[in-house]
Parts: sequence; structure tokens; C-alpha cells
Amino acid sequence: MQQTHVTHKIKGSAPHSHIAGSLQLRLTKSEHPCYIATLLPDPDSPFLVPANYNVHPHHPLQINLERVSFSDISSFLIFLKSDESLHRGSNLWNELCIWLYNNDKSFKNSAEFDCTKDSERSSLNVYTQSLVEDYLKVPPSKGNDELMPDWFESRLVATMMLLSADVEFMKYLEMNNAAAELSEIECFMVPLVDTLSKLNTNVYMPTLKTDRSLQLLLKLLQSCSSNPAANVTDWLLNFIWNYVSTATTNIMEFILRRLNGELRMIPDLQRCDLYIAVFSEFGKLSLNLGWKRNRSICSFAFSMMTAAIKNLQRCNSKQDSNLDNQVQKVVSMSVLAAVCSITPRAYEHLQETHDFISVLYKYMLSAQSNSSLAKPTVSDERFAAETSSKGWGKIVARYLHDQWICIYFLLENFSKVSNPEIAKSPESPEWSYHFESPSATLQLALDALSIIPSDHALPIFNCMKHLVPKVILSSEALCVESIDMSWKIVSSLCSTQLVFWTNLKAFVELVFSNEVLSSVSSSKGPVFARIKELIKEIVEMSSTKMGVLQVLVSFCCLSWIEFSEKSTVKEDSLLIAMEYIEILLEACVFGTVFRRDQRLIQDIHMYVESLGKDCAANLAVKSINRDEHNVRTSAIRLLCLLDGSNAVHKAFLEDLIVHLLDKDVLVSKTKIRYYGNSLQHRVKNRLWQTILVLIPKLHQDFVSKIIERIFQAGLSNNQASVKYLIEWVIILILHKHPTFLHQFWNCFCYTEEKLKTSVCTFLSVLPHFDVVLEKVSDKVPNLEKALVTVLQWCFNHNFSVRLYALIAVKKLWAMCKHQYMQQFEALSSVIESSLHQLENMQGGGNARKNWIRIQEHFFFSTFHPLLDYSIETIFYTLPSLSELIEDEWIPYVKFTDYGSLPWESSLPLTNSRAMSCNQKPSDWLQQDIGNDGELDSLNEWADFQKKIVPWKNSIPDLNLEMVEHRAAKLGKSHGSLIVVASLIDKPTNLGGLCRTCEIFGASALVVDSLHHLNDKQFQYLSVSAEQWLPLIEIKPSELLRFLQMKKTQGYTIIGVEQTAKSFDLTEYNFPEKSLLLLGNEREGIPANLIQHLDVCVEIPQQGIIRSLNVHVSGAVLIWEYTRQQILKQKEGK
Repeated sequence: MQQTHVTHKIKGSAPHSHIAGSLQLRLTKSEHPCYIATLLPDPDSPFLVPANYNVHPHHPLQINLERVSFSDISSFLIFLKSDESLHRGSNLWNELCIWLYNNDKSFKNSAEFDCTKDSERSSLNVYTQSLVEDYLKVPPSKGNDELMPDWFESRLVATMMLLSADVEFMKYLEMNNAAAELSEIECFMVPLVDTLSKLNTNVYMPTLKTDRSLQLLLKLLQSCSSNPAANVTDWLLNFIWNYVSTATTNIMEFILRRLNGELRMIPDLQRCDLYIAVFSEFGKLSLNLGWKRNRSICSFAFSMMTAAIKNLQRCNSKQDSNLDNQVQKVVSMSVLAAVCSITPRAYEHLQETHDFISVLYKYMLSAQSNSSLAKPTVSDERFAAETSSKGWGKIVARYLHDQWICIYFLLENFSKVSNPEIAKSPESPEWSYHFESPSATLQLALDALSIIPSDHALPIFNCMKHLVPKVILSSEALCVESIDMSWKIVSSLCSTQLVFWTNLKAFVELVFSNEVLSSVSSSKGPVFARIKELIKEIVEMSSTKMGVLQVLVSFCCLSWIEFSEKSTVKEDSLLIAMEYIEILLEACVFGTVFRRDQRLIQDIHMYVESLGKDCAANLAVKSINRDEHNVRTSAIRLLCLLDGSNAVHKAFLEDLIVHLLDKDVLVSKTKIRYYGNSLQHRVKNRLWQTILVLIPKLHQDFVSKIIERIFQAGLSNNQASVKYLIEWVIILILHKHPTFLHQFWNCFCYTEEKLKTSVCTFLSVLPHFDVVLEKVSDKVPNLEKALVTVLQWCFNHNFSVRLYALIAVKKLWAMCKHQYMQQFEALSSVIESSLHQLENMQGGGNARKNWIRIQEHFFFSTFHPLLDYSIETIFYTLPSLSELIEDEWIPYVKFTDYGSLPWESSLPLTNSRAMSCNQKPSDWLQQDIGNDGELDSLNEWADFQKKIVPWKNSIPDLNLEMVEHRAAKLGKSHGSLIVVASLIDKPTNLGGLCRTCEIFGASALVVDSLHHLNDKQFQYLSVSAEQWLPLIEIKPSELLRFLQMKKTQGYTIIGVEQTAKSFDLTEYNFPEKSLLLLGNEREGIPANLIQHLDVCVEIPQQGIIRSLNVHVSGAVLIWEYTRQQILKQKEGK
């Protein structure tokens, strides 16, 4: 389909700009009308270019730097958020530094200053120094109610300062002149540090200037320290921190003074946030880089806490609801919350921690919990919005949120410090640190949850983690109410990405801690029942939001494993897990089939995270790994640690196996026949993978109870991948416990009606009979039994059964000849002649091909049930060879991504040998197609439930003789045009294209799925064209490989798309071997495919509407190709 949106005009290859590397220009979303283009090192990193950039006349996409000033650059850099694109340390940042460094003297001088006045310094440094000086020049103060300045300017100045510093560092690396580098950076820092050092001494300094200086300092520190792993090694962060350290005492004393009663107006709440943010940043850096002043940061923190408490006590004693009093209370509570948030991180380095706890504890005992703030009356219209019911409600929510941060700090740390004064206090009974009693405090938490906004609930959840286990047995109704309300809040945050995951994690830790689970599992009361329901609700939520179940399963698995020199699963934890076995059961079979739009969103999330540091968003925002494979890998890893010789482990394993088999029966009853890669198929495949992992750990007495159920599963209709797993399970059971062989032979004694589609499962076991007989002392009778059993199936009327039986006979007879020829000498002539006759009976055509292919099939040729028994084979190799969608292929490395823990299991992680296999399992799974009279009596291989389209299995080499033969009978000829429509998903468009391709003699039409042929809408538009046109199935994920293969075959890859270099259709001459790629109805051709096209062709349009239907666009180009080929043929004649 032709894409006509403006953004697609530059998606093709663009000329190189002056920026180092291969930065491309393209149009971006018009959030700001004066910025129209993006400067990209790759298609995923936005970088805006102002529209007033005068571009080069001969290269319209190259910037004319002589018309661009540093002011222009800085004015658009501000629109790039650091958490989305221009983050320090990202590839884009580094490319920008190189560009500025290489073109320093090429930019235009701005009207504000002349960069050439100091020829010895770089123009960028001169501009940046001027920017800092202008930024700190402010008018006189307007009064105490002055509004906070916008963060826009501070972010701009900080960005330019960091860019200049990094460019200087590049110069230092090139010239090895550290002194010059530091002197230039000091020029930027001197005005700022000079202002900061006077904050507490210059009482006449305008409020605006103090705000600006602290904003700039905070932005500098945050931009440098956003990557904690690099804090110690980041030279710039160390330099700024050391340089600012001369002013830190003044800064902290200024903040202490301002927070101690000077903030009284609504705008001061924003200043409070600024001061606290600076204090918190100082606290983090002091832990990482050290504090070089006499008075420690913790000393300042303690002073801030005591001052805030005194201020709160004073305000509470007034019983006055005026604005001044209420704002001071909010500020003081925010200070306490900030101190409580930073103190735990400094606990190990702090000797006076008990002072914090005792002072705060004494205040909280006297304070009223959940105390609200009465809405004040304000006459100033500027603050009407903030003091309205809605505006003031946000302030009250903040106040309550900060209260519960303080309570959580006490609950978390009270037991760590022994304070004799508190211990002896008559106000400190056994539950004193829970403020009255745990149940009373839990009720207060519930009250708070009922009035606080959902996105402020996290500290309350953290407190409830301490409270719920203490009252779980005495107040179950209260606990159920707490769980219900907490889950309701977490569910309401589902669409709020920034706060949902932290709240979900806190909720899971609250409800699923070992302490809670063990307490309620013994009583089986209301809390136990509610947790059971909750597991179902979490699983249901995970079907629409990836990563939800992962939070639960990861937490439970980590809490149930005992980490020591060798990781083991604790017995008491396993007893808990047995009561909540649904968690691991759902984890073992987890994996949803998302809708197209959901999958697109999830794929984008995972793709952005996979870019790592190449994408700025991953450097600025903590990655949340939403890979749904992690749910299963966490569960399987835990199961692999179980020891079958341990009584508790043995009981758990047996219980889980029974549940898995029950799940298999339930899925089979839900849908007796199911499509490949459907949800039913995937669930059955996952549960049999889990059973296969656990089978070697089971004792013989338990296997005797489930062996019939496993055989019954083999009798069911299953997809190929599930059958392979069941067959493998049977082989391993018979190998370890040969006593079950007699029950295995009984499986061949069922009625023919029951076995007609499933006997192939049991026949597939016999080619691996050498593995089964390894532990059998008397092998000859068993081999004789196997031969007698399988020979009778060699003459079955079902072709597929005969094929399986024949391969079994051949493998069995090879074993007999190799080891026991004397014992079978009497049968030799009979079996050899029979085998020869059976092979000859296969005839020619597809029947012969199928016989050759089944012998080469991986399950009967290279696969070994014991040597290939590994995580890699079960979860990656086998699914990839069984036509399972790639979503089901789990690389073995994902089982090792469990922190830094090594793989510890008797089950090997990888194969000890390479399993070479060059063909797909479906290479021989097709109908016996010959002349019309040679079709087998059974029309399809019901054993694998695959509807076979005649040309599907010949896709790789376009072996389409049958269709071409039918077309030749009607005198039709086919050209060399291949039309690729794999990106199109509407059956009506595909049906119309099929008809058009057939009419104009295209050689083939490529679609994403041959299931479209059964769609009524497709058939209505195609009017049977699919019967005369070769159709090829190529999934979108395989499209790139297909295009590359066609290129090697001499095809020209042509995209129907508007790009910077697209050809007009009226001017383009189609080669004979042309491949036409059509885009999706909405998105067109993806950018990752456009770069692999040889040429893009667009249809000239005269109207206002700028897009054509994809079928119409395709038809126009198909006709134009046909028209040109007809003219060439006439000219040749």
C-alpha cells in the first residue's frame, strides 16, 4: 500500500549530513510546529532540526551550518527529553558531541554574542559560559509569594554545560591536555558555585536567583548520576561534586533555614520539592562518592528532622487552619519523609541511627495518624486552583503519603536499634512500635487507603507488609478487607505504567510472603480462600498485561529457594508451595496469545529494552523485563532443584504431575481438535515439556499410577510437537522402568477405531527401542515381540500408519541384525523380503518422497532420547523443529538469567552434542499426491491434524509443477512477477489481489497464512483464482530472509512506497524478474524492510486524498508490469 503521510517521505536512504557517522534526516511528529525534521543515527533515536535551518541547495537534507547558531541548536535541544532520547552517555549524545566538536568554528554568530572574540577558546565554550552568566542574572525579588521559575531554562543550560564538558573531554583525549580541559569546565562552574556559596550568607539574594541556581545544580547532578553503576568512574560527576563541595555546607544550611518555617505560601511547596530533591541527591552522592565537609550529611538530616518535628508540634498546637500554618505542616511532613527515605541507605555508615528512630517515634506516638488538613481560605486569585477542593485534595494526599513513609521507616528500622530509653518507657508495650497495636495500625492503613489517591498508596502497602502477618490469625476479616482494598487499588493502576509495577511488587510481597502463606494454609480460613481467588485474578490480568504473573512467580520462587553453596528448595517452603500449587502450575503453562495490537505494544517494549544503552530511554528509565518466558523459566528452574529422594520433594512432584495431567485432560475436552499454534496447542506443549523435565525424578510406584494416563494422552488428537514430547516421555519411562513394557504392548490392542489416528504415537517409540532395552537383561523376546507387533501395522489401509510402521520395522530389524542375528536367522529371509516388498509398495511420486523424508526426519535419524535430553532440546530445538511459532522457542540462556546464580541441576542445560538437522519435520507430513486416481483412501494425515495445501510444502524452492500443469492445460502462461502480500491482513484485499495476480499471469502470490484461503470474504473476492495461482506462505517474521533469497536468484525487490528516492511509476522500467512488495493497510512497509529494497515506486496522484487501497495500488503496478512485458514481447517479435 502507498503510504502518503509526510513522515514517510524521508524513510528511504538519505544523503549524509555533516554530522559524524551516518546520521539520517527524517520528518517527525509535529509536536512543535517550528521543528520539522529529525536527525537520527538510527531510526529509533529522535533528534530535532529547526525548520529555519537553511539547507544546502544541492543536498536538500544537509544543514548549512553557516546559517545555524548555537542559540538555534540549544533552543531545539530543550525539546528532547533525557528519558526519551538525548540522555548523557547514549549513542545519540556521543554523536552530537562529535558533531559539535568537528564543526565548532562553522556555526553562525548569534546576535547576543560573538564567538570569535576569543579565538583561543572553542565557540561552544564561549557560548555556554555566556549562557550560564545570563541565566544567573535575575531582576530584584518581587516578594515572598514569588512563583517558582520553570525548569525549562535550567534544563537547557545544564544540557549545554554537559555537552561542552564532554566535548572538552574529547579534545583532552585527542590532545592529552588535562589542564586545559578542567580550566574550561571551571569557567562554566565558577558563576554557579559563586552563587551557591552565598545562598546562606547573602540575605538580599533574590528568591528567583536562589531557585535558579539550585535548579541548575540539581539538573547537573541528576544528569550525571542517573547511571549509578558509572557514578564512581564518571570523571565529570566527580569533578562537579568535588567543585561544588566547597559550597555544600552553605547549601545545606540554606535549605535547613528555608525548610524551618520560611515556606508559607502555595508556591513554596514547589520550592520545598526542590530543596528536598537537592538534599536527596546530596545524600545519594555522599554514599557513592564520599562527603568531604566537616559536618556530615546525616548530621544535617538529623537537624532537618528535629526542626521539622518542632515545627509540626508548633503548628498543631495552634489549631489554626490558615494557609500559612497548613503549608508549614505539609513542608515539615515532606522533610520527615525525605529524611526517612535517605536514612535507611546510610544505616550501615551511621552510628546515630537510633537518634532518628527515637526522635521520630516519640513524635509519632503523640501525633494523630491519618490527620488531614482543613482547606484554608485564600483571597489571592493566583492560588485559587491550588486551594480549590480538587487542588487542596492533592496537597492533603501528599501530606498523608509522607506520614506513611515515616511510619514505614519506623516499622522497618525499630527492631534494628536498641534504645534503652524507649525500651524502659511505660508508653512502649510489646506492640508499641506498631503504634497501639498491629490491628489498630492496620485499620488506620485501611482508612488511609480509602481516602488517598491510588498512585500514593505505595508506602501504605509497605507498612501493611509488616502488619498483616501479625494479625493474620487474630483478625482474618480485617486481613481479607486489607487484601481486597489493596488489590482494587493495584488493579486501578494497571494502565499507569510509572507506578503500577512498584505497587504490584509491594502487593505481591504483602500477600505472598512465606509468613502469610504458611499462617493461612494451616487454618484454611477466609484469607486462604481469598488468596486462592487472587491467584486466578492475577493470572487473568496477565493475559492482557505482560509481566504481571512474572512478578508473582519470581517473588515466590526466590523466597522458596535457599541460596547457599548449593541452591536447594527448603522443605517448609515446599509445603507452602504445595498448598498454592496453582502458582507453579500456571507458571509452567503460562504464555498468552495476544491480539495483534497488544502484541505490537509488547514487541515494541521488548525491542526498546533489547537496544540496551544504544537507546537513551534504557539509560534513564529502569528496565522492566516483561519477557513472558521468564515466568516459565523461573518455575522450571525451581522444579529442576527438586530431589526425588526427599519425601517432601517427592510428594510435591507427584502432586504437580497429577495437576498437569488433569490440565491436559481439561484442555483436550475443551477442544478435541485444535489448530497448530493455537492457545490449546501451546498449553499442551508447555505442560508436556514440564512433565518431560520431571519424569526422571519420579519413583516407580508413582509412575505405575499414572502410566495409563500417559498412554491415554498418546491416544488423543495432538499436534506434532505434543506427540514428540509424549513419545519422548514414554521412551524415558520404559528406559528407566522396563517393567511397564507389557502395558505398552497393550496399547496396540485397542480397537482399530480408537487407534486409527494415534497408533503412530506408539509406533514412533519403536525406532528408539534400543534405548528402551538398555536395562533389560533378556532383549531377544522383547525384540521379537516388537517385530511381531509392528509388522501387522505395515499392511494397514492408512498410508501414514504404514509409513510409521515401515520405519519402525527397518529400525528394529537393524538392531536385530547388528546384535542378535543368530537368534533371528530363521526370520531373516521372511523379514528381509517383506521389508523389500513393503519399500517397493511405496511406488513413486509423493509416496516415495515421503518414505525418503521420514527416514531423514530428525526424530528417527539424529535424535537420541538420552544424549539429547537437555533444557536446550526440550525448550528450543524440539519446538523449532515442530512448526511451533517462535514465541515458544526458549533459548537455554534464559534459564541462566536468574541473577548471578549458576545452573544447578542434574538435567543438562545444553546438548552434549550437536543435533544436525537440515529439514523441517513437516517436510514429509503431506498428502500422497499423484494423479487423481492415486490419492490414498485417507485424504489427510489426521495424526497431525494439518490441512495440507498442495503447494505449501514446496515453498522454499517454488516447486509448483502441479498448479502450473493445471494452468498449462488451459493455455495460460505465467510471467516472472512475484507479488508479496505477507504484510496485508485483510482477507478482502488478499482475495482481490489473488484474482488480479491470476488474471495478469503473476508467477506467485505470497501471503502470511494459507488459512486465508478458507475465509469466505477471501473466496468471494478471489472467485476461485487460488486454484490456478501458486500461493506461498511466508510469515512476516521470515520476510526479510525470503527477500534476500530472491535477490540472490536475480530478482529486483520493488517496494510500493513513498520515500525520499522513490520513482514515479510512469518513469520506471520493470525488469522481467521483479518482486513487488506491498505494505500493510495502515503502517505501510516497515522501515527495517525499506533499507533492503532495490527501489521504491510510487503512483502519481492528482487529488486531495493521499492514499489508495492496497489492492488498488497493487493492481495498478501489476498491470503496469504486465503492460511493459507485453510491449517488450511485441518488440522482440
